[in-house]
Amino acid sequence: MLKGKHVVLGITGSIAAYKTAGLASMLVKKGCHVHILMTENATNFINPITFETLTGNKCLVDTFDRNFEFSVEHVALAKQADVVMIAPASANSIAKLAHGLADDMLTTTVLACRCRKIIAPAMNTNMYENPIVQDNIKICEKYGMEVIKPAVGYLACGDTGAGKMLEPAELFDYIEQEIGAQKDLEGKKILVTAGPTREAIDPVRYITNHSTGKMGYAVAKAAALRGADVTLVTGKTDTPKPRFVKLIEIQSAADMFEAVTAAAAEQDIIIKAAAVADYRPKSVGTEKTKKTDGDMAIELERTDDILKWLGAHRREGQFLCGFSMETQNMLENSRVKLDKKNIDMIVANNLKVEGAGFGTDTNVVTIITRERNLELEKMTKEEVADRLLDEILAVSADK
Repeated sequence: MLKGKHVVLGITGSIAAYKTAGLASMLVKKGCHVHILMTENATNFINPITFETLTGNKCLVDTFDRNFEFSVEHVALAKQADVVMIAPASANSIAKLAHGLADDMLTTTVLACRCRKIIAPAMNTNMYENPIVQDNIKICEKYGMEVIKPAVGYLACGDTGAGKMLEPAELFDYIEQEIGAQKDLEGKKILVTAGPTREAIDPVRYITNHSTGKMGYAVAKAAALRGADVTLVTGKTDTPKPRFVKLIEIQSAADMFEAVTAAAAEQDIIIKAAAVADYRPKSVGTEKTKKTDGDMAIELERTDDILKWLGAHRREGQFLCGFSMETQNMLENSRVKLDKKNIDMIVANNLKVEGAGFGTDTNVVTIITRERNLELEKMTKEEVADRLLDEILAVSADK
C-alpha cells in the first residue's frame, strides 16, 4: 500500500523534532522513500545524520548546498513527492507557509509541491492560541493544506495545554490515509458495525460475548482508507478505534438497533460485523442481585434483529452484507440467513478453524453470495477487509 511512495518530511525548530525520527523509521519499514527537509533551527534539536541513517537519503538543509546530484533540487523533490508532512511545524514555519514565503529549502520545496500538504503544529499553548497563529492556520487550510490539531498535555516549557505534537504512530495514520490506497470508494457512504453488545442484568452484571471488534474495525479502516465516508457503530471494546470515521459507541443491542436504523437510509453499503446479542434479560434489576444458597435463573427475551430489519427496509441500490460465525454447518446456515434476511452477501467463518474467531489478528472466511461461495485462505483481518470490499464492489457492479 505504501511501498514505493515518496514521502517528504519537513522538520522545523521545535523540541518535538525528535519524534519525527520515529515517524521516518516507520515509513521506511513500510517501503516508503523518505526525504527529509530541515530548517537551520531544526538542526539545533536533532542532527541531520540521524535522519540520513534512518532513511538512506541526504537530509537537505541548505538551498545552495552543492553536495548533491545536479538538478534543481527543490523542484526535483517536489515532483517526486506523493505527500508532504511538516512535523513539527513551528509558529514561524506556519506563518511562512500561509503567506508563500520561500526563504529556505523547506519552504521553497513545499511551495513547489502539488501534492497534499499536512501540517503538525508543535509550540507553546499561548503561541498556538494566539489569534495571529490561528489566522495563519486558517489561511493554510484555505489553500488546501491539512492542519492536524495538536494534542493537549504537558509541554517541554512546563505548561499544560494545547500545542503538543501528535505521536509518530498517529502522524503515520494521517500519511497512510492520504496515500495508502486507491480512493475507489470515494463518494460512498458506508456503515460498519463492530464489537459486542452488553445486555444488563443489574447495575453490576451483564451478558456479553468474546468479540473484540478487530474484524469490524479493520473493515471500517480499509473503507475509510479507500475514500469512503464511514460511520462505525461499535460496542465497548479495548481495541484501538480507527481514525477518519464517524464513531458511534453503544452498549446494548437496543442501542445498536437505534443507531443503525437511524443512519441506514443514507448509506450506500452496510456491513454488519458486530456480534450482537440474540437475547437479553427480560427484566433488569435496579439494585445489585444478591447471591443466595439456591440456583439462579434469568428469563431472557429476543432482541431486535437488526439485519432482518435492514433487509426489509432497504432502499433501492443499497448493498447489505452480514457476518455469520458458526461452529457447525457453516455454509448451510449462512445461506439460510442470506435468503431469510434479504441481503446481498454473508461473510462466514467457523470458530473451530485455526486462525479464525474472536480476538485473533487473522481470519479464515468464506464470502457467500447468491451466485457463489468464495473461500479465502488464512489472512490478516486487514487483508480480509480489503478482499471483502473488492467483492462488494464487484458484486455491486454486476447488479
